[in-house]
Amino acid sequence: MPELSPISVAFLVFPNVTQLDLTGPAQVLSRLGNTTVDLLWKTKAPVPTDAGFSLLPTKTFADIESADILCVPGGFGTMDVIQDEEALGWVRKAGAEASWVTSVCTGSIVLGAAGLLKGYRATTHWASHEQLEFFGAAPVKQRVVSDRNRVTGGGVTAGIGFGLALAAKIRGEDHAKFIQLSIEYDPQPPFDSGSPAKADAVAPERYWGLMNKSAPGRAAKVKAIAKGLGF
Repeated sequence: MPELSPISVAFLVFPNVTQLDLTGPAQVLSRLGNTTVDLLWKTKAPVPTDAGFSLLPTKTFADIESADILCVPGGFGTMDVIQDEEALGWVRKAGAEASWVTSVCTGSIVLGAAGLLKGYRATTHWASHEQLEFFGAAPVKQRVVSDRNRVTGGGVTAGIGFGLALAAKIRGEDHAKFIQLSIEYDPQPPFDSGSPAKADAVAPERYWGLMNKSAPGRAAKVKAIAKGLGF
């Protein structure tokens, strides 16, 4: 078997990130072979996630300017990231040099704010699809969307399928299938309510109620930020 070419993966990690957006695809992509995975933030201090525990960055923005794969996870903290010029500037530069520009969940909003999705098809968490249009992207309601070297995943758990789809593009379908088997990714959920189309009416209403309480007017704020960034 020929030696696999080296691949570097850089995940943006930021306060109030949804950890599964990051750790799901990180687990998959770490098995590409001959791969280095780094978590990037301004400092190496622990970064709190929305799950109540922290992740430890392995590198700072000053340490790494780019990687073969840039991946931006989502979470409530993306609102702060798209208003943080230092963080957005690093994403913009890294994305301009990366072979693959990717995201999971609302990480696509960060890519959009950095100008990396204008004219591209993309997906995100179901509750934020219309926000992609604010940045010139074309929202697509699919679990994983690929457009040239942009690969975006839907909400949270979509990160594992996203990782496998990206692995197939990079190392081939057989290698991706091997990764799937090695992590026993054989989902058999106890309920079939993982999308608004499948959930009963109460679940989406409950979700929007929570969103309106924890992040009131989020869509309008994102639209205003996009306008301020020149979109």
